[in-house]
Amino acid sequence: MTETASTHLDLGGVVVATALPYKEDASAPAGLAVDYDAYAEHCNWLIENGCRGVGPNGSLGEYSSLTDEERRKVVQVAVETVGDRGIVVAGVHGPGWHQAQHWTQLAKEDGAHGVLCLPPTMYRSADADVVEHFAKVAEVGLPVMIYNNPLDTKVDITPRLVAEIAKIDGIVAVKEFSGDVRRAFEIQEACEAAGSSIDVIAGSDDVLFELMIDGATGWFAGYPNVFPAEAVAIYDHMAAGRYVEAREIYKSLIAAFRWDSRPEFVQAIKLGMDMVGRNGGPCRPPRAALTPAMEVQVRADTQRALDALVALQ
Repeated sequence: MTETASTHLDLGGVVVATALPYKEDASAPAGLAVDYDAYAEHCNWLIENGCRGVGPNGSLGEYSSLTDEERRKVVQVAVETVGDRGIVVAGVHGPGWHQAQHWTQLAKEDGAHGVLCLPPTMYRSADADVVEHFAKVAEVGLPVMIYNNPLDTKVDITPRLVAEIAKIDGIVAVKEFSGDVRRAFEIQEACEAAGSSIDVIAGSDDVLFELMIDGATGWFAGYPNVFPAEAVAIYDHMAAGRYVEAREIYKSLIAAFRWDSRPEFVQAIKLGMDMVGRNGGPCRPPRAALTPAMEVQVRADTQRALDALVALQ
């Protein structure tokens, strides 16, 4: 295992919230066993295509459908595969801080460079509970990226609350997934007023361009599971101020990227992976297969993106 990082972590670049492949196994949960070999191959492919790192055990990685043993091994496989070529930012989401802290400790033991953490899941928590949650996770000593996803958690980590949490030692970034592109400036302003600082990481693929224009420094992304090289090209153009070039690629992919913010995002991204020859495959419950009509739409939007990329060449 690699050495863990200090409580500083450079999250610039494209870190991929990795999808998780399964193989049929009647003895496994829902008849699907985690395909660790395929997962390792996928992590390697992402790194070889220029991605900064991988993020196992996010929502896209179906962490909540895994056994405890599976959840830990996924991180271990990611760390071993990536090695010193990039970073591993493990999802440590949990209903209470004691669970999130537990997964953070295991991630530290297994060599992850940092963690991504939602506020308490499964109930709408008060601001004080959210602050305590992240403070307890940060006590482990790994860099923590807090994750604002009010669509799923029903907890909005507002810019004011982000600025308060950012005062905690070890909190280094916020993955911003509200879909509100005004948040980048608002977070910066709130932190300045509170005497804190934090990196803003674009979390929703279909607002990447807008958030980076306003100062986001990284991209924790879903659709690079399908389009890694193109995603890296968008990010690199944006970081260098080549906005016209970035916009052309971004515009080509936006029809597919919009699925990243929809309830069926895991199924949609896995279908996109299948379409480009990767190992997407099925999901475990509670994520059912796409309806026939929805599958047609995902295929159409993904094909539109693929055709647009060909036209750019």
